[in-house]
Amino acid sequence: MLFPPVDQADEDGLLAVGGDLSPQFLREAYSNGIFPWPVEGYPLLWFAPPQRAILFFDELKINRRLGRTFRASNFQARFDTDFDSVIQACAAPRHVDGELECGTWITPQMQAAYKNLHRSGDESFRARSVETWQNDELVGGLYGVQIGQYFCGESMFHRAPDASKFALVALVENLKSRGASWLDVEMPTPHFTALGARQIARPEFMQMLRESQKRE
Repeated sequence: MLFPPVDQADEDGLLAVGGDLSPQFLREAYSNGIFPWPVEGYPLLWFAPPQRAILFFDELKINRRLGRTFRASNFQARFDTDFDSVIQACAAPRHVDGELECGTWITPQMQAAYKNLHRSGDESFRARSVETWQNDELVGGLYGVQIGQYFCGESMFHRAPDASKFALVALVENLKSRGASWLDVEMPTPHFTALGARQIARPEFMQMLRESQKRE
């Protein structure tokens, strides 16, 4: 085992320090409910928070305005056609709710590791992208890691209103068609909370994770 048991994480969810972003480390991490979160000036940090943000598909909130936007925007969803552009856009500075934010934790090393994981060809454990296209232009999307029916969303971006939400809905519909009923969004954010995500305790999450990885 490369990591201690998740119940040894501290109150903030910090479980381990060090290691690398090799496929071996990433596979064991995600398979056990752990994710990397680089912080400038520190060795690589690994987290397994006591509360996990989950979006249950039957609790997804799509209001009428959002539905109208989807219908009027000529959006098209694509999967895994431009992973590199998606992760680069997620790492770039952008305005969220009027404030400038940046995916500073998506370091060049993180980008390289997840690009490598995307190209690995290992369908049992792979980094995936969901993209929103409008008139053949990439206007939004998200990326994450998939193991069996388990999908862990890492980050999302948009260049057109609600384009990232369109990608999320496309992902949900795709996962539902494969028998999944929830996805992991790791940490609560106002964006995901508004869409219906909620926190569950780590033991419950770990049980759900184990069950989902048994199913292709």
